[in-house]
Amino acid sequence: MTITYDFGDYIYDAEKSLEAVEPFTECFPDITVDEAYEAQLKYVQRRIADGATVKGKKIGLTSKAMQNMLGVNRPDYGHIFDDMIHSESTAIDVEKYIAPRVEFEIAFVLKEDIDGENVTVENVKEAIDYVLPAAEIIDSRIKDWKIKFEDTVADNGSSAGAVFGKKHVKLSEIDLPSVKMEVFKNDKKLDEGYGSAVLGNPLEAVVWLAKALHQYDIKLKAGESILAGALTKAVDVKKEDRFKATFGSLGEVEISFS
Repeated sequence: MTITYDFGDYIYDAEKSLEAVEPFTECFPDITVDEAYEAQLKYVQRRIADGATVKGKKIGLTSKAMQNMLGVNRPDYGHIFDDMIHSESTAIDVEKYIAPRVEFEIAFVLKEDIDGENVTVENVKEAIDYVLPAAEIIDSRIKDWKIKFEDTVADNGSSAGAVFGKKHVKLSEIDLPSVKMEVFKNDKKLDEGYGSAVLGNPLEAVVWLAKALHQYDIKLKAGESILAGALTKAVDVKKEDRFKATFGSLGEVEISFS
């Protein structure tokens, strides 16, 4: 289906114009997962041609909470660019997005490349420099979040932004599955979850990611940041909203909107 190469252009144009497009799975119900990832890569090529730099990857739909929210049963991934990364100290303009949501997760920074051909949890552990808390902004360039799996894949995993906490922790100093996260919205507790919500262990999500990328001849590279997936459901955001997520000994991350 050569038309899928246009899907990446549609996503690129929708992001630039803030005008969402109809679900690809409605217009082209036979679109495959491979074609959706081809479309994502076309979008990535357009962004790179514009001068953006890939700074990492996001893994999505790793928890039952998010899979149930979007009606899917498997993870996906997207690319993170330099212009998507924001500071905790600066409020983010909600009008830069179409229908933004925020979710909170455990993130990793790599010190070594990871080749997904024969990757194991031990390989991943050796490649990780440190762990840190993160907030991810997700947004749908598909109208009204009416997405199926192939739609969100083509839409760069619905990735739109990231904020990272200041505390860096070595893997040897933390038990990831037992990390308890509590989310606060405008100083009121909203939700809580554990690291085990992400495929039993967030490291397993990185293994999955490396293997999935290998199918398209993509490697995880030293210096990249990896968002391992939300521990709880995503939350809609509006102007003046403030969020904080605490992760026990892993620290905390704050994100605000204007």
